[in-house]
Amino acid sequence: MSVQDVVAALADQGIDVVRLSYPDLIGVDRGRDILLHHLPAASAHGLAFCRAVYHTSPRGDVVDVAGGLDAGLPDVVVRPDLGTLVPLPWEPGVAWCLGDPVDPTTGQPCPESPRDLLRRVTADLAATGLTAVVGPELEYFLLDRDESAPGGWRRYADTAGHVYTVGRKSDPDRHLPRTMRHLDALGLGITTGNREFDGGQFEINLTHSTALSAADRAWRFKAAVKELAHAEGRLATFMAKPFNDSGGSGFHLHVSCVDSDGRNAFDDPSGPQGLSEIAGHAIAGVLAHAPALAALLNPTINSYKRFGPDTLAPWLVDWGLDNRSAMLRIPPERGDSARFELRLGDASANPYLAVAGVVAAVLLGLRARARPPSPLQGYGYDRSRAAMLPMNLSDALDALVADTSLTEALGKDFVTAFVSYKRDEIERFRRYVTDWEFGEYAQHL
Repeated sequence: MSVQDVVAALADQGIDVVRLSYPDLIGVDRGRDILLHHLPAASAHGLAFCRAVYHTSPRGDVVDVAGGLDAGLPDVVVRPDLGTLVPLPWEPGVAWCLGDPVDPTTGQPCPESPRDLLRRVTADLAATGLTAVVGPELEYFLLDRDESAPGGWRRYADTAGHVYTVGRKSDPDRHLPRTMRHLDALGLGITTGNREFDGGQFEINLTHSTALSAADRAWRFKAAVKELAHAEGRLATFMAKPFNDSGGSGFHLHVSCVDSDGRNAFDDPSGPQGLSEIAGHAIAGVLAHAPALAALLNPTINSYKRFGPDTLAPWLVDWGLDNRSAMLRIPPERGDSARFELRLGDASANPYLAVAGVVAAVLLGLRARARPPSPLQGYGYDRSRAAMLPMNLSDALDALVADTSLTEALGKDFVTAFVSYKRDEIERFRRYVTDWEFGEYAQHL
């Protein structure tokens, strides 16, 4: 449809505002509301944003990343992707679409653009005749305001023992079905949801699709859940581990590949464990590049507080057959459902970067014709049987920089920007006095 046809169709639906948004480097949704009659101009010329929005921290600091402060804070131009337009079920009169940023001087995508990075990596995989298929699983905590609680928030419906449950006993205000209905109306491919392990923690699963579609839906899912929680006067957080006395929130990725005929390329009834050579190469690629992938799938200082024995958050580089204590699990289904489940990521990860990193590792495994070691037997978390992942963000960034084949697959300009941004985060944290330090030292030293 032409943009004029789009405007007419939206007007017929009573929509007079288009909400354009796009992910920054860490997955925060940036954007602008556009009056419907201005949409043709916005589509033709784009909307100008300061490029340093990619380098802006959650606290509003502008980090000194190449192309931002050093270049005089130049613009990027963001154009609406009209193919992603969808009415917002909870905000009448508003339709939501994704935006694509470009450098106005070159017309090329910005190196920091997560969506364009994923496009490029999936195109590289497509050159081998394969298409990545991804199913995201995300967890989050829902919080109620409580001025007496640390940070001013407490867990919603915080009753122990209601693990993997639904209904009013674990969700008295019916947050989950209300949210799932809105997300389904948004077209995000919602399938199931439940109260997770800890009080106030929920998991909502999304169906599988091509990699870019899956990342689009996972990113919109996170933004929408947070928006809906705000409408309830609550806070939804995808922070990796927000509380000392509970576990963290994961971001698991179910990944397979299909060939040019649409067949699942991981399935082979005659192969070891019913898996094809392609599946073995893909698994080996993810294992080989797992330390570097940690920087993308566990991208915050807080992420590494989720790791540890008996947490079901993987901290060793291993794989297993239907084994949830392994970093990479092979679910029991075969045929069209043959896949691996990468359990490494936490919910704070930018979905585009997480998926791009995994697809790049799969591609590298295919190119190297790599083979995985023997699968884990029994319960994992035994350091004598598998190498450890990086246990802090600094080491993960070092692993990413050292993994030259992965950095080349992702693009050196992107990696430089990401690492610079994250090293600044580490430096800011090192200078910050925490509550733990005050409680540990103030009255005794």
